[in-house]
Amino acid sequence: MKVTIVDYNSGNISSVINSFKEVAKDNVNIEITADLNKIKSSDKVVLPGQGSFKSCVDALKKINGLIETLNEFAINDKKPLLGICVGLQMFADIGYEETETKGLGWISGKVSKIDNQNGKYKLPHIGWNQINIIKQSKIFENIENNAHMYFVHSYEFLPDDKNVISATTDYSSNIVCSVEKENIFGTQFHPEKSDKIGLKIINNFINI
Repeated sequence: MKVTIVDYNSGNISSVINSFKEVAKDNVNIEITADLNKIKSSDKVVLPGQGSFKSCVDALKKINGLIETLNEFAINDKKPLLGICVGLQMFADIGYEETETKGLGWISGKVSKIDNQNGKYKLPHIGWNQINIIKQSKIFENIENNAHMYFVHSYEFLPDDKNVISATTDYSSNIVCSVEKENIFGTQFHPEKSDKIGLKIINNFINI
């Protein structure tokens, strides 16, 4: 099996790479690349994202044919894809960080700034927080409800179809922190920074 982590210059993804390699050991081939042919021939793809919605979308666009290749992989071929943090947010139609920016449009919705309730909640939302699993997602196999995950974000994904939401976390409101739509999976939290439970989620994705 080949799992490709898309390296499109969106920031430091070393912890994502290290976590996947730790879980995969020698059983799975982990590729780190933006090579279109290697992505196309993958069994699964991981789309990380650090920084702003706009900077990540711009970085995808800079690699000629990458967005089209990801569309083909996830939408046409329906192979498993995992978006992490801004990688999940880019599933949306539109994001409002920095400026209004068009997303990938895979899951209808928008990405807006978390309502900090006039300063009551600090932004970014950084650190460990409990997740409330509201739908049994394949990536939550053998994960207990109210497990703690690690977050770093100021913006939240607001999907139009609430049925895609697999988990939320309580920070100012019930923030969407995991989605599943057919073969497309996304986490707002960072499984690669979430200790053993995060590694279990990565393992679940590899084993889908």
